[in-house]
Amino acid sequence: MTFQEIAKNETIRAYIRKADESLISLGYTEHSFSHVTHVAGDVRYILETLEYDAHTVEIAQIAGYLHDIGNLVNRVDHSQSGAVMAFQILNQLNFDPEDIATIVTAIGNHDEGTGVPVNAVAAALILADKADVRRSRVRNRDSSTFDIHDRVNYSVKKSQLKINEDRTIVKLKLTVDTRYGSVMDYFEIFMQRMILCRKAAEKLGLQFKLIINEQQLI
Repeated sequence: MTFQEIAKNETIRAYIRKADESLISLGYTEHSFSHVTHVAGDVRYILETLEYDAHTVEIAQIAGYLHDIGNLVNRVDHSQSGAVMAFQILNQLNFDPEDIATIVTAIGNHDEGTGVPVNAVAAALILADKADVRRSRVRNRDSSTFDIHDRVNYSVKKSQLKINEDRTIVKLKLTVDTRYGSVMDYFEIFMQRMILCRKAAEKLGLQFKLIINEQQLI
């Protein structure tokens, strides 16, 4: 079964949709189809650029698409519950056990609280997920009631994950409107994520660079 078939699977789509509904009630930014499709796309970009084989790219995209379904159970430990859900789904779809293992491992390790980039797919998923910071993910349109996560995401006018031509550096380049959130706001809530991104980049043989408003900060 291909990534495109997974993306069209109505059972999976129901889980993603209902998981995001739970996060809406908790006041979180968007974690629905826009986010998971964006992550799957960046996972593909990372691994294709680094010349991984087509099959690895395919299963990595599936991991990217499924990575947040654990929010259906609870936001706490959602990476672990999502890994268990993914195992059940893919097993029922008769996926190869080796592929299931790789996908489940990546999903179970994508959260900055407990995650470790134990393989290339997990590393690519971490980078793609943590790089998805953008204004359109903020659902609260009343800026006077923004919490720090809203401020940081809303302040990001443009986000780009880019690997250099020599395939030695991966850069997360952000254009930040400091009227809504400061660079220090970004570091306050995302430092742990950036540390994990650095470890993920190293797993892929890359250096990680964070650039905000054309200034390198990491």
